[in-house]
Amino acid sequence: MIQETAAAEARLDHPVRDFTVQLSSTPRGARLARLLATEQLRSWGLPLDPARQVIAELAANAATHGRVSGRDFRLALYVVADTLRIEVTDTCGDLPPCPQALAPDAESGRGLVLVEAFADRWGVAQGPLPRKTVWAECAL
Repeated sequence: MIQETAAAEARLDHPVRDFTVQLSSTPRGARLARLLATEQLRSWGLPLDPARQVIAELAANAATHGRVSGRDFRLALYVVADTLRIEVTDTCGDLPPCPQALAPDAESGRGLVLVEAFADRWGVAQGPLPRKTVWAECAL
């Protein structure tokens, strides 16, 4: 009984907070993902940067490169202890390319380079085909 109480108190010390929203795979959906996530982070009393930049890049990638006509993408935010986990799931099974050096005049291709720079960890998880989730974690 004492162990159960201690475990329950430990869970209360570090509650898991989460937010999930499904959005259209369009520039408007990506913009809305950034705005809704910003408001959610504010309501939780968490710092906005660098999470806001990571969310913006992952949502833009889902709406641009992960876009499948008629299918949405999902943004999920989880806070566990002192870590914010950001997940963006789309229905394009193609894995994103590894971040690489770009020419100074390149007009695109910096999204994952920015995610790598701002996040403490990031990666890609294959879901049931054709889904994939690009995730990033930021220490709070």
